Amino acid sequence: MNPSLSPLLDVKLKGFKVYEKNLHLPGAHQPRLAAQVFSRRDYYKVLLIESSGLLHYAHQRLELDGQYLFFANPHIPYSLELRTDRLHAYACLFTEEFVKAAGRSESLHQSPLFQIGSSPLFKLAEPQAAYVRGIFAKMLTEQAGDYPFKAELIRTYVQLLIHEALHLQPADAVVPPKDAATRLTSRFLDLLERLFPIELPTQQLPLTTPQDFADRLAVHVNHLNKAVKQVTGKPTSAHIACRILEEAKALLRHTDWSVASIAACLGFEYPTYFQRFFKKHTGSTPLALRRQA
Repeated sequence: MNPSLSPLLDVKLKGFKVYEKNLHLPGAHQPRLAAQVFSRRDYYKVLLIESSGLLHYAHQRLELDGQYLFFANPHIPYSLELRTDRLHAYACLFTEEFVKAAGRSESLHQSPLFQIGSSPLFKLAEPQAAYVRGIFAKMLTEQAGDYPFKAELIRTYVQLLIHEALHLQPADAVVPPKDAATRLTSRFLDLLERLFPIELPTQQLPLTTPQDFADRLAVHVNHLNKAVKQVTGKPTSAHIACRILEEAKALLRHTDWSVASIAACLGFEYPTYFQRFFKKHTGSTPLALRRQA
């Protein structure tokens, strides 16, 4: 197996992956070093970055010169343009399902650290950086160990990183300000998130298609699709499907509603349509997932 693929496979299988990265490019002393490109993935990421360079995040350019805590949203592609020949970083990758495993808490998308249009970068003084390094070191130790509740412990460490950042002020070197496409995308994702959770078997999603959302936002559907794809790299329909799938999994795990009731709540005309949708995106049937849970 290609070692570079193992972090992504671990995230897919376990819901999380923690690793440390040391990069040294001998002889590279000129500014605007070739960027380390991190494309959009279907997971969240918290990084401790110790380097100098420029972080490209959506339409923002964030100056780096020191030690930073960075929160990456899976909706937004980003890349790091180094201005030095060295990079040291810790990273924790995790899915929303991993963070919410202990209960149906609010979506990470609603967190001020991961909202589209917010500043995701926090500069750290050395005492803060030392504390954050310690958290990452503990996560690495637990990941390598055989403690049966290590996922729960790593989940707690992720929450500690989030709360540490909430105490800090965001980095202020952001140019330029949010543009129209980003504002519209943020409105769409906020509207999508407000439709959930489904709490009663008689409840039904009022919006299930890009056209439904465009009508509610009073924009043409082509304009909405273009803005969302430009900012997040994914079409509007993919975001809708992903959020419906997430809610379907939660309902299957945390309620005793029938598959037919869940299908109706999520806007599927027939249970067979829901079953095909679910198997296409998960490779499993709704009842199989419920049995596993």
